[in-house]
Amino acid sequence: MRIRRIALLCSLLAQAARAATADPYVRQPGIDAVHYAFRLTLSDSTDAIVGEASVQIRFVKDNVGDFWLDLASPADGKGMTVSDVLSQGAPLRFTHTADRLRIFLAAPPKAGERRRFTVRYRGVPAAGLRIIKNKFGERCFFSENWSERARQWLPMIDHPSDKATSEFLITAPAHYQVVANGILEEETDLGDGQRLTHWKQSAPIASWLNAIGVSHFAVHHAGVVKGVELQSWVYPQEREAGFPWFEGVGRRSLEFFSDYVGPYSYEKLANVEAAGFGGGTEHASAIFYGENSIVNRPASGLVAHEIAHQWFGDAVTERDWNDVWLSEGFATYFTLLFVEHDEGRDAFADGLRKSRATVFDFEKRNPAATVVHADLRDMKLVTTALIYQKGAWTLHMLRSLMGDAPFQAGIRDYYARYRDANASTAEFRTVMEEHAGKDLAWFFQQWLSRTGSPALAWRWRYDAAVRRVEIEVTQTQPGEAFRLPLEFGVTADGGSVMRLETVELTGRTQRFSIAADGAPAAVVLDPRTQLLAAVRETHF
Repeated sequence: MRIRRIALLCSLLAQAARAATADPYVRQPGIDAVHYAFRLTLSDSTDAIVGEASVQIRFVKDNVGDFWLDLASPADGKGMTVSDVLSQGAPLRFTHTADRLRIFLAAPPKAGERRRFTVRYRGVPAAGLRIIKNKFGERCFFSENWSERARQWLPMIDHPSDKATSEFLITAPAHYQVVANGILEEETDLGDGQRLTHWKQSAPIASWLNAIGVSHFAVHHAGVVKGVELQSWVYPQEREAGFPWFEGVGRRSLEFFSDYVGPYSYEKLANVEAAGFGGGTEHASAIFYGENSIVNRPASGLVAHEIAHQWFGDAVTERDWNDVWLSEGFATYFTLLFVEHDEGRDAFADGLRKSRATVFDFEKRNPAATVVHADLRDMKLVTTALIYQKGAWTLHMLRSLMGDAPFQAGIRDYYARYRDANASTAEFRTVMEEHAGKDLAWFFQQWLSRTGSPALAWRWRYDAAVRRVEIEVTQTQPGEAFRLPLEFGVTADGGSVMRLETVELTGRTQRFSIAADGAPAAVVLDPRTQLLAAVRETHF
């Protein structure tokens, strides 16, 4: 119980300090966006979109006089022009400058009151919604809202801390298919060469996770996995290769993450080929993969990573960009866990070693970088290789420290508590401390908030007189010593079985002694690939 009280106090203190170290987005404490409905008209004759957004706001304070939505202002022929803002059919006064649509209320609300606002607008998106030709020369429309591009074409609170349900009602030429978040509510041919397609997302999601894809698609409904419909959307020219490329790994990873973490949060899982970017983007229930990133490369890493995001980043979302490792570090490590499950321990360890090398290379070039941003001011730095790979390694070392069963129990509990909501590093730590049964403050500070990684020089010898292996380890990195659980593997002379021994390194140089009846054939530091440290063996 004492550990729980200490952990709770630390979490509260961290939350109190967050205002001083938050990312640069200006919060509006008086409002909460509850639901968005975006009606958009797209055309082949122009890149201008016509929009009508219905925004439901819950007021959490009395007497709010005005609030704002993020929406790109017109500039250089692009951006959005607002014609009307309405509430209950009546026009409201508004201003639209510096990418902020400020709406003035006709009457002050009470705390807990909900109101719906309609915003009518049009314009050519400068970003966020790409209107381009795909690799086959066909016109298409694909959104990419990460990290703050939703405001370029959608009026909304464009920050992960305010999640809301949403729906898209897209009117577009009838020769296109439309994919978006959630479940398909309606497809109606309007009789004038246009088709209305309506998708509705019932679980609250962050702004960047809203998505539409409008293109010529071949669509395959690949059955139901753990109660979730699995779909593949690819260009018709790549249907034969595209469907199986997505669906084998898609099915197995959806099964694995559902079993390991908890129930999937959305109505479907659609893997979608998309134009205009590389890699993948983890839109809730409608993942987009760059058209040049699929088919001709292995599917396992990319597809599993984006599907892992459906749990971490999508269902459980960082409440602040400083904690983006809760999304990217988690997806990177859970991809490795899937590889361990799907391909075996050797492939898992190989992935860990590659990511460890990436961490060391990045830290050499960026010695001041940390996993958790202390005070993020430049949104261009929101993600780095450190956040992906060192974040993943932090989870791996936490798993090693806690043990497999307590670690998985903590992950499942964390997901259950914060599913469809927001979480912080402090809140994640609180949950894991409860399952570890001990204070983990030192661990989280050391691996997430400290710069650099350990560097170890070590040596061993056998003392036949006392029948012991003598080991000396020195930390050679700059700064204070790290606190490191060290595992040694000792193989007896002529034997094939490695005996594992664990010690804790807390000082600059320490000596350890391990009993052995005879001179070992080998002594190995970190034989199971559990330590993020540069290791160099020397000799007495």
